[in-house]
Amino acid sequence: MSVPKEFKYSEEHEWVKEENGNVRIGITHFAQAELGDIVFVELPEVGDEIQAEDPFGSVESVKTVSELYAPLSGKVVEINEELEDSPELVNESPHEKAWMIVIEPSDKSQMDNLMDADAYKKMIDEE
Repeated sequence: MSVPKEFKYSEEHEWVKEENGNVRIGITHFAQAELGDIVFVELPEVGDEIQAEDPFGSVESVKTVSELYAPLSGKVVEINEELEDSPELVNESPHEKAWMIVIEPSDKSQMDNLMDADAYKKMIDEE
């Protein structure tokens, strides 16, 4: 199971990658594997404010609908529009092509609350 070292991780199985002051967010390989085949992704609008630990969208699979929880607070500056027509990218490429949103974080210290790859791997190994 892929757990890229350069990402940070939330307990709700979102990954976070810092890029030029902004933060790219998606769901982990573990999360997509647990959900099964993804058939629909609902994301916020550009300009929306999201709050850490609050839902910001959802992912629907053939098994269930699962909320996406914001690992950080901030303003949505970009969404992955490709997921609207190709939700299966979440299964095929969760860490590369299937990022969900990019935010401008309102409090970068929230990054300190996230896990590094080793801590996340330990958590999923225990589940």
